[in-house]
Amino acid sequence: MKVAFIGLGVMGFPMAGHLQNNGHQVTVYNRTAAKAQQWVEEYKGEMADTPAKAATDAEIVFTCVGNDDDLRSVVLGDTGVFSGMRAGAILVDHTTASAEVARELNDVAAEQNLGFLDAPVSGGQAGAENGVLSVMIGGEQAVFDKINPVIAAYSKAAELMGPAGSGQLAKMVNQICIAGLVQGLSEGIHFAKRAGLDVKKLCSVIQHGAAGSWQMVNRHETMVENEFDFGFAVDWMRKDLNITLDEARKNGAQLPVTALVDQFYAEVQKSGGSRWDTSSLIHRLERDS
Repeated sequence: MKVAFIGLGVMGFPMAGHLQNNGHQVTVYNRTAAKAQQWVEEYKGEMADTPAKAATDAEIVFTCVGNDDDLRSVVLGDTGVFSGMRAGAILVDHTTASAEVARELNDVAAEQNLGFLDAPVSGGQAGAENGVLSVMIGGEQAVFDKINPVIAAYSKAAELMGPAGSGQLAKMVNQICIAGLVQGLSEGIHFAKRAGLDVKKLCSVIQHGAAGSWQMVNRHETMVENEFDFGFAVDWMRKDLNITLDEARKNGAQLPVTALVDQFYAEVQKSGGSRWDTSSLIHRLERDS
């Protein structure tokens, strides 16, 4: 298929590459043109100098940018993808954004006879590079059925969660669960160290029981060594948690642990850890040890 990919960050760059490697004709756009040129040199696709031009004649356009405002800037307006897309084409948005902007763009897409899906992903940079992301999707079943075989290039699981905005709501649940889990793992490792246990040996055992998690398997060793210069950044997590807490205020959900962990991440930011991996929650427990 002829597709376009807008946004070549740590997630978008390999995701677009998987599409190209799976035989699709990919045209990319990135705000920093040098990154798009780097992608073309690596994957042999094409690049465009505006989102609209990248979207011209594309059957599916993918976006993966920073936040609501970034998303609006590449989708709407004279140079946005909607102005370049042909009737019947589909926009699949992989940005982690608000459910509100997803519904907004879905309405505009419908007016222009375009398909729209909000499809945030989970799995981090490693998941994107290895093509094993989990994708939570909001939109219409018929549109989902068309894109599902295509996104299989970089996903191991994709599920339609409901109407537009449902994908973003599902991603919020994902972040709620992760926030509490990482804080629990941080406290467990901190306690183990104070108790004189061999943390690596400990985690090699308990990761196979009820306490096991992806975070424990993949992050306990680096947490012990205070290594955080990789992975999903604290700044990004706080952006996601703020979106989640805003939504909770609207729907009445009570998220006391999530709100507390968000403030813990704020402390990490103040300590200079804005770009550290989210496993750096342990830093605030260890810094005075």
